[in-house]
Amino acid sequence: MPEKPEPEHAPSATPAPEEKPGSRVLDPRSLRGLAHPLRIQLLRALRHHGPATASQLAERLGESSGATSYHLRQLAAHGFVEDDPERGKGRERWWKAAVQGTTFDEALYENPDPEVQGAVEIYLHEIATIHTQELGAYLGTRHQWAEEWSGASDMSDFTLHLSPERLRELDERLHALINEYRDTEDRRAPGSQRIRMHLHAFPQHGEN
Repeated sequence: MPEKPEPEHAPSATPAPEEKPGSRVLDPRSLRGLAHPLRIQLLRALRHHGPATASQLAERLGESSGATSYHLRQLAAHGFVEDDPERGKGRERWWKAAVQGTTFDEALYENPDPEVQGAVEIYLHEIATIHTQELGAYLGTRHQWAEEWSGASDMSDFTLHLSPERLRELDERLHALINEYRDTEDRRAPGSQRIRMHLHAFPQHGEN
């Protein structure tokens, strides 16, 4: 699920995910408010790099300050970002992420509204693009990291034969394990770095 992604369908037998501290569960309205490539990039930048102004974000993302200002206001209207009053001075407006995670409600996949389905496609493809960019950025700078980081990083892939129920079980167990490491005090340990993990699990046509 996205970071989260930061990662929703007609009524489903699967219960909607619970709102977790620091996480936002996407519903049709909030998904439509977020599903724009620049808005997703803006939210990601604020989550990863901390509060910033529209001008600072424009420089970081190679956009105009007018565009970033407009899309920040749209994100604020849907509760994804908010003012950072501790940093704003005079007319200078600072923004910060309102939540640090996004959870995708599975019911969105089956929502019959074409606008919702369009937003689903934009959101998922943008998250996939971000994952590709992040991995490419690491590979392009891999020589700058100490040798132990090369040995500790991972680019594995696996082929399994599972039912949807078993795949869901596997996903939930993996997420639970990752969250155990999220709650540790490693960020204070010498030599620790922010780590990005991407989990992709999807069906594939082919022989059994």
